[in-house]
Formats: sequence, C-alpha cells, structure tokens
Amino acid sequence: MSAATLPGEGSVSVRLWLDGREDGGMTIRRAEVAARRPRAAAALVGRKAEEAARLAPLLFSLCGSAQGLAVARACEAALGLDAVPHETARSLLADAEALDSHGWQAVVEWPARLGTPPRPAVLRDLRAAVSAIKPALYPAKDGLRPGGGMLRPDTAALQGALERMAGWLDAVVFAGPPPQDADDLARWAGRGGSDAARLAARLLAPDLAGWGRCGMPLLTDRAPGWFAAALAGDPSFAATPRYDDAPALTGPLERQAGHPLVVSVAERFGDGLARLFAARLADLAELPQRMEAAIAAVHAADPVAAAPTVAGSSGPGEGCGVAETARGRLAHWLRLDGDGRLADARMVAPTDWNFAADGPLARGLAGAAVRNREDAVERVRLLVAMLDPCVACGIELHE
Repeated sequence: MSAATLPGEGSVSVRLWLDGREDGGMTIRRAEVAARRPRAAAALVGRKAEEAARLAPLLFSLCGSAQGLAVARACEAALGLDAVPHETARSLLADAEALDSHGWQAVVEWPARLGTPPRPAVLRDLRAAVSAIKPALYPAKDGLRPGGGMLRPDTAALQGALERMAGWLDAVVFAGPPPQDADDLARWAGRGGSDAARLAARLLAPDLAGWGRCGMPLLTDRAPGWFAAALAGDPSFAATPRYDDAPALTGPLERQAGHPLVVSVAERFGDGLARLFAARLADLAELPQRMEAAIAAVHAADPVAAAPTVAGSSGPGEGCGVAETARGRLAHWLRLDGDGRLADARMVAPTDWNFAADGPLARGLAGAAVRNREDAVERVRLLVAMLDPCVACGIELHE
C-alpha cells in the first residue's frame, strides 16, 4: 500500500484496487472515493442573519467571498430583501476570487504535476490586484451583508486592478493570446511558454488526452429555487447531492461546455483530461472580459431595506443562495426562527458533487488503464487537479 496525503481541514480519500494485465500494464478494477469536508454550515445556526453572513467567509479557508455571498443571498431570500442593485458588484467580487483560485492552481498545483517547483511567490502581484476590488466597490467593506452595503464604485481603481489581473494572466498563464481551438491549443502547448502550456502538452499526449472519461451529466441548474427544494426537502442532499436522481459534474467544464476551445478539444479527444483542462483555460480567459463588462455596468447603490418577493425563497423564513466559485456551484439554504436567528443551515459545495462516491472522479477512475503503480498515482493526481477539491487528497493503492 502506498499513500500520499496533504495536511488540511477535511480530505478526499481515493482507494484503488489494481489488476495486472497480460500486456504488463494494469487496470483500476475498483475505485473508492470518499470526501470528508467539515460541515461548517452548522456553525451558523443560532446566529442572526447579518452575523451569519459576516461569519461565513471566516469559516472557510477557500472561496470566502463566494461563501459570504451565498449566505447573504440565502438570508435575503428568507427576509424578503431584494438586493438586485448589488448583483453586478457581487459578480465582480466572485470573479476576482475565482481568478485568484485559478491562479493558485496555475503556479502551485500545475507545476507540481510537471515535477517542477511550485511558485507561490508569483501570486503576490495577482493577489494585490484581487484584494483591491472589494474596497473599490465597498469602501466600508460591507458588501457581503444581507441587502448589500454602501456601494460606491471607484471606476479608475477597478479598471487599474483589472489591468493588473489581465496582465498577470497574459504573462504567467498564457504567455500571449489564449488558445481558441484544439489546433491552437496544440501549437500553444508546443511553444511551452508557461507551466500551463507545458501541462497542456502533457495532457494532449495520446495516452492521457482521453483518460479519466466519466460520461457524467453536467449540473446545469443554477436556480436558487431548485437548490432550496433539494436542500430543504432532504437533509442528506448536502452530503450526497443528486441531479435528476444521478450524480453530476460542476465547475469550469459545466460552465464552458459550449466554448469553441472545449467543443473542439472534445471532438478530437473525447471526454477526459484534455477536455477538463481546456475548460479551465477557457474559464480563466473569460474572467477578465466578464469583469470588464461588469465594471462598465456597476453603479452606486445603498443597502436594501426590504422588498416584497425574492426569487429563491422556499417558504416563509426560508431561503437559498447560490454563488459560483472556480471549482463550481455553491449553495447555502437556511431557515430563520421567530427571533430572526438561523434555526437550520445546510450547504452543498462543488467538492460534494465532483468527489462523491459515484461522482466524476470515481467514474473516471473505474476501469481505467495504467502502466504501473506509480503511473496510477500520477494519473489520479492529474484528474484530481482538474476537478480541484477544496480539501487535501490522499491516495491508497491495493493489488
């Protein structure tokens, strides 16, 4: 048995049973995947709505802004607050955080998959630009409160931060224009101008490009009402989510399935590592464009006091909020008691979908061919990196 585990809160464990083949290679006969993520939503129970939204980003080491936004939106649905004037600003906060998360992968996780040293120091400039977004929107740093804060966008500061982010992507990840289709991706990979390009060259190899195919349906539903019904109706949904009574995949591939790069790569290589990586590249390339449009559209707004109806409410005193993260779709559902405190709180995160016992990782591993034990571990790490859990991943091999 071999194992490799990283420290952290919660974990994903992958256990593989390997069988030898007559040609000297091996097959993953069985794959067991178990995600153990701290159920931090329970810590919000008993809190007032504004306190819960303020606490949520502190409970999660990753995607703090998205967690706070989802909780704030759930509180708004439960309280009858319509914060539509703040949604453009909120999309900027979420996109900036997603860019930071993707950037970490590009300079820490992707180099590790190439056997080269990670470069976390390169993140300094990106994170300085990302951290400038929130005060440029909400000078009082109150943007995550239910109903929104005092939104006073500083357009010059926002544009300056975005220019630094886009420049970082151009220099560190793409080393030029992002690839647009499979041929462009192959040429870009062949030039090897960045760790991302060198990883693309590896994943386009014939034995890897289609490896890890799972045939998993995509989680296309974004409606808070759908998540509200699922989370409120079944307490076990948070741990074992289902979409049309089946597991599903969320994340960059689900968002970018129709992107020309992803479509072209899928047509050539099918559903596997190359398609997943192409979706991550497409997601990264799209973020600055989307943020630029949001900066042009954002306007000053005051905190919202009340509104008669809010989409996503699942009943009096109940509500659900959804937010996008780099890893996929996040949803929080909550119910308020008569004193306005959270009587119940549930959440489902991207890791709950992608690393479910019968989810994309498990399906992608079962029956897959590998050369040997070491090759099996490295291929699992590649597939895990493409699905990107929010916790550490440990691998065990059995023959």
